[in-house]
Amino acid sequence: MFERLFPKHPPKKKPLPEPTPQLALGALLVRIAMADRNYQAAEVGAIDKILAGTFSLKPLEAAKLRATCEALERHAPGTPEFTKILRETIPYMDRLGLAFSMWQVLLSDGDVNELEEDTLHQIEAALDITPADSADIKSRVLG
Repeated sequence: MFERLFPKHPPKKKPLPEPTPQLALGALLVRIAMADRNYQAAEVGAIDKILAGTFSLKPLEAAKLRATCEALERHAPGTPEFTKILRETIPYMDRLGLAFSMWQVLLSDGDVNELEEDTLHQIEAALDITPADSADIKSRVLG
């Protein structure tokens, strides 16, 4: 009985996938939502909606992608690795759209949390988004 409860060899975990642009974006969206350690259903819904719209996914596919992104965010490389993937594969104007989506996630729970905003600004800087463009995006999202 104890062997079943406490096996000598724990089950092997499924290896995490290599980050792709989809996974990198999803992981960064999750990172912003979780920055305040209060991951709410509204944020999950916003991430699913953004992933579905950005990558033409059905709702269930977007939810599965988000679940993978959550695991990747917890156990994978940091922000610089994710943003490098996006910088190298996505043109600047499209990265502005990603930043806009990140602001939508940040605001989806109705609270502008300082930790989430700081995390978002660090991601924007790592994506090489200029401070002026960042300020413009913020004003458009808040406006």
